[in-house]
Amino acid sequence: MSVLPVASGGLLSLQSSQSHWLTTEERNQVLLDLKASGWSELGERDAIYKEFNFKNFNQAFGFMTRVALQAEKMNHHPEWFNVYSKVQITLISHDCGGLTKRDVKLAQFIDKAAASV
Repeated sequence: MSVLPVASGGLLSLQSSQSHWLTTEERNQVLLDLKASGWSELGERDAIYKEFNFKNFNQAFGFMTRVALQAEKMNHHPEWFNVYSKVQITLISHDCGGLTKRDVKLAQFIDKAAASV
């Protein structure tokens, strides 16, 4: 992790985007695991996608709230769409231009959060 000075006199810590890249072996393994749990690769972008269906809006919104809080802690910003009980999520690290370890970690959290609803 590198630390950069900020004009206000504080410090800003940045993680190197390179530290998030998956090796070819890691990528192959995590994609197998993610696909087994229902995630799919998006052909037009280096991203993963999954759709979740809940019993009602309250369950969907509770799930989204848990994911939003975790994503904020990770400084990750998933793309998602919600209508009533359906939540569609696309994960890509925009700052890196593709799928990274951060996406995998958030996908794993999302799967656990959905299973606990």
